[in-house]
Amino acid sequence: MDFKNLTVVNHPLIKHKLTIMRNKNTGPKEFRELLNEITLLLTYEATRNLPTIDVDVDTPIQTTTGQMVEDKKITIVPILRAGLGMMDGILSLVPNASIGFLGIYRDPETLKPVEYYLKFPPFTENHYVFIVDPMLATGFSIKYAIKKVKEFGVKNIIVMSLLAAPEGVKNVEEEHPDVKIFTAAMDEKLNDHAYIIPGLGDAGDRLFRTK
Repeated sequence: MDFKNLTVVNHPLIKHKLTIMRNKNTGPKEFRELLNEITLLLTYEATRNLPTIDVDVDTPIQTTTGQMVEDKKITIVPILRAGLGMMDGILSLVPNASIGFLGIYRDPETLKPVEYYLKFPPFTENHYVFIVDPMLATGFSIKYAIKKVKEFGVKNIIVMSLLAAPEGVKNVEEEHPDVKIFTAAMDEKLNDHAYIIPGLGDAGDRLFRTK
């Protein structure tokens, strides 16, 4: 499918690391480390068009003008709980970013998101908000997160995921055509239980060894 707002970050290192993550025998320590590393690579691409401001800087030779990102106008919103696994990867590149937390679980019958926790920092209209969740499956949780962030007037929203399914990307794009999506891989489809296939299982369970 041709998705207007989707970028699959097609990099050999990402493919290599993701292949190890897919392996059912990869343990939680290595799984966490690999997710952090892939998030770093995704962040490099997802932040490519961030605006910069001119600043004067004194080099050892003379004063010159450089450019800096206003990272205090960046907020990361990990969707609990699996999104926490991507948070440090982004913070390693934009350490002054704010963090907002959104707790959502998927109702097993309807597959719709149910909110159980929300704590956002103050937003301004020109904030850049990165919503992160390893699995963009049905897209319902991501759509819900986008809606909650937009309620604060934010217009610059970027979604980052490890894996995406066509059904989920289509679902998000139809309702939020202004939101960019960056992912490490577009998988084949969803199965009858709305899991991404071939996928890598439940990212939260593998991160935190809860199964």
